[in-house]
Amino acid sequence: MMYTQTPHNKQSGAALVVGLILLVVITVLAVSGMNTATTELAMARNDQTYENAFQAAETGLEAALAQGQFNTLAGTSVTQIINSHDEVTAQIAFEDSSMVPDRAFSLGVGSGISAYHFLATSIAVSRRAPGFDTERDAGAIHTQAFYVVGPEAPTL
Repeated sequence: MMYTQTPHNKQSGAALVVGLILLVVITVLAVSGMNTATTELAMARNDQTYENAFQAAETGLEAALAQGQFNTLAGTSVTQIINSHDEVTAQIAFEDSSMVPDRAFSLGVGSGISAYHFLATSIAVSRRAPGFDTERDAGAIHTQAFYVVGPEAPTL
């Protein structure tokens, strides 16, 4: 019986083609994974910037209310720079006055006590780059209504 040998130089190259296809697939998956990670990182940064603006607006309301300056003739304004990225402006404006029920929740007529209604508004901005406006900045507006009980204002 006679054996024949096949020459090695007649391989069809299927391993090379399959290997190149697998490398292309792995490269596409890696690039896609990097794009997804970059997008998720940008989303996390945006969320963090918005959360900073939200907290700055809350801080502005707290600072404005803590001052205790509730003027029925002119509004009060407080501006704070919290850090190099965040700043807030809070305003307290008088809205109206109404009677306050006195003993046994009567109409309060003649009691000399009024409720003075105010609206506190806090506008905060959180900037990604201090001193520059970018499309990634965030802002928040918070309002708080409240009233202060005090002596009735004399009528003219």
